[in-house]
Amino acid sequence: MSTIKRKLISFEGGEGSGKSTQIPLLENYLRDRGENVLSLREPGHTYIGEKIRQLLQHDVHASDMFPETELLLYEASRAQLVRERILPALAEGTWVICDRFFDSTTAYQGAARKLPLEDVQWLNHFTVQSCIPVLTFFFDLPPNIGQERAQRRSSRPYDRIENESLNFFQAVREGYRRLATDEARRFITIDAQRDPESIAQIIRKSVHEHFFS
Repeated sequence: MSTIKRKLISFEGGEGSGKSTQIPLLENYLRDRGENVLSLREPGHTYIGEKIRQLLQHDVHASDMFPETELLLYEASRAQLVRERILPALAEGTWVICDRFFDSTTAYQGAARKLPLEDVQWLNHFTVQSCIPVLTFFFDLPPNIGQERAQRRSSRPYDRIENESLNFFQAVREGYRRLATDEARRFITIDAQRDPESIAQIIRKSVHEHFFS
């Protein structure tokens, strides 16, 4: 399982934190080194996962979804993604970069939705087993700044999650911060208010030190 672990990287953070800007830059860095790279997002990137994504984020009839339902749907999408896309790619030696992974569930459904943390952690483990990132980049950003960025980058209406309150996203942020403290060996916390090139340099340096030194 060590081969699988050493090429799996996840990006985490609240809305508008800049993950989607940095992932292609890391892809290019790795490809320039001759590596094969697969980037995936959660939920989604399988047929089943995309159907779940639509239900979780955009279905107008899902506004009264219970937190427990939401949790299980995220885990179902992840279970399919791990087995259909991530494990086969890693077995072939491909690097996998995930835009969100199980830490999102701990922060959003555990910390913000206030579901029992032990239940969330058990489901996370059941879903991914030992398919755990060796590096997780946490983009730390005040929620009000994240929402302002999200408004500027897109004219589309907010989805079901993006429509949550600032208090909800502050709870998400605090959940991530606790994770970053508890799992300091895996987490790299990034000040997401820094300029994109500075952030890209931090990411490249961390990846180089963990995988190529």
